[in-house]
Amino acid sequence: MTETTLDFKQHDLVEDGQQQGVRYETVPLVDPVSGSTAGGLHTVWITLDNPSQLNSYTTDMVKGVILGMRRASNDRACVAVVFTGTGTRAFCTGGNTQEYAEYYAGRPEEYRQYMRLFNDMVTAILHCDKPVICRVNGMRIAGGQEIGMACDFSVAQDMALFGQAGPRHGSAPDGGSTDFLPLFVGVEAAMESCTLCEHWSAHKAKRLGLITDLVPGLRVGDEFVTNPMAVTEHWLDDCGNVVYGEPKHGEERVCAKEVLAKGEVDLSRLDARVGELIWKLAHTMPGCLAKTVESVRKHKLQHWDKNRETNRAWLALNMMTEGRAGFRAFHEGTKGCREADFLLLRRLLAEGRDWDETLVDNVLAQAHGRQQ
Repeated sequence: MTETTLDFKQHDLVEDGQQQGVRYETVPLVDPVSGSTAGGLHTVWITLDNPSQLNSYTTDMVKGVILGMRRASNDRACVAVVFTGTGTRAFCTGGNTQEYAEYYAGRPEEYRQYMRLFNDMVTAILHCDKPVICRVNGMRIAGGQEIGMACDFSVAQDMALFGQAGPRHGSAPDGGSTDFLPLFVGVEAAMESCTLCEHWSAHKAKRLGLITDLVPGLRVGDEFVTNPMAVTEHWLDDCGNVVYGEPKHGEERVCAKEVLAKGEVDLSRLDARVGELIWKLAHTMPGCLAKTVESVRKHKLQHWDKNRETNRAWLALNMMTEGRAGFRAFHEGTKGCREADFLLLRRLLAEGRDWDETLVDNVLAQAHGRQQ
């Protein structure tokens, strides 16, 4: 019998799809026990590459993720996609606030077009024909949390932080968190996270079911140690409430910082755990795996598809008011002073003041300690 080679058709939207700020790489499939490679198969790594701004995504980077997910879907030799960020500080901290403050603030129609791209990025993750693993190398905050939850698995180094930023910085977490987070952690825990915008440790995220797995990310000398800043066992506070995975305080926090100062972040265990997961996925029937992933994703898609367009419209209009003030406050402020004066804003609105440039300037000037 004569063996023929199929001349594959090209289904990618563009030939390359590379965008500045997003790296697309193939990594050989490796047996985690023997270290040998499986010929002809690989993993695709899509990496947000903007470490100086904590891997916040610009408009061009959003396009890069969309094209990367689509390209990985069509890669016949790809077993899984690893979605991650450059460095050890952050997976992603959401949209690029410099771009938001300098271009999109006050331009709702432009932001509406941007949100079409953002929505397409989330959908591209949810529609990827390969399992998508979020490799949480650091902070996963705001929009970073949203694109992370769109993934099928999340494996984190245990010093990563998880949370929202919307209501504190002039937005609502309607890019996926209000749809996805209640599915992971329940309605009330989701409500707490989305409204108060307080960060969760990786240990708390694991306990609540937000992530698949976590590994130590701090190496002191030759030893890996659990995140010294997080309480990893439950205990009772003064009111009898169970606390788990919360930040340490007081003298414990001082001691924890001393341990941190002695160590360095090492993501080798994170990479090993991600590799183990990929190897397990590779040892399944590819069609059955793809169908199972699609079926489980339907629970996210049911909410996402119902809400994303109306959320997009609201978020665009919000750039005329609270988004305009909040993102400017973050971008123009300094460390420790990146929020609007919430009480002044509430008082001025209660007095009937109009949303205009004067109101925004007054609120920001008061927040940043300037005379107006």
